[in-house]
Amino acid sequence: MLTLYFSPGACSMASHIGLEETGAPYEEKPTLLAKGEQKTEAYLKINPRGKVPALSVDGKVITENTAILTYLARRFPEKNLIPADPVEEARCIATMAWFSNVVHPSYQRCLRPERFAEGEAAQATVKETGRKSFWANCQEIDSLLRGKEWIMGDQFTVADGYALVFYGWGVRAGFPMNELGYYTAWKDRMLKRPAVRKILESEQNVLVTKA
Repeated sequence: MLTLYFSPGACSMASHIGLEETGAPYEEKPTLLAKGEQKTEAYLKINPRGKVPALSVDGKVITENTAILTYLARRFPEKNLIPADPVEEARCIATMAWFSNVVHPSYQRCLRPERFAEGEAAQATVKETGRKSFWANCQEIDSLLRGKEWIMGDQFTVADGYALVFYGWGVRAGFPMNELGYYTAWKDRMLKRPAVRKILESEQNVLVTKA
């Protein structure tokens, strides 16, 4: 049995999309960050780090989007959610690691500067630096998509669902995402995928709720 612990609007949407794309049955366990549910005693037994997502596989827990998405792609090879070539597979995993290690933290800095500095002046600097870094990262994703249908080329992969997280965050935070032509055209293609659309609607994501 597959059970996904996630919070609508969080980075866990990447794993939510990936799981839906497999077509496998699974149980959803919303864990609302805004209510601090990730810090409850019950959830800390699932993931002691108090983070989402977490995927329970017959009682064994996998954490971190990159690990969860790689697992799903390998468990359901018939869905072609990761490149079959070992080098291209490694490049796909590396791209997701960059999303996790670089792109996500840059957004955290502009959204939650108090986590990184004390005092209003220092926090303002962190926030501004974070905004610049996040926008630069979005521009890099835009460049990655030049001449491509999907993040890794002609094949849709689990990396695509991860990249959609940041487009939505950019819209939510007021970045001019429409200026990123390749990224925006790709986002429109993503919204045509039934699994993607289903998860965006169920999580009430800004990409389907914003007029």
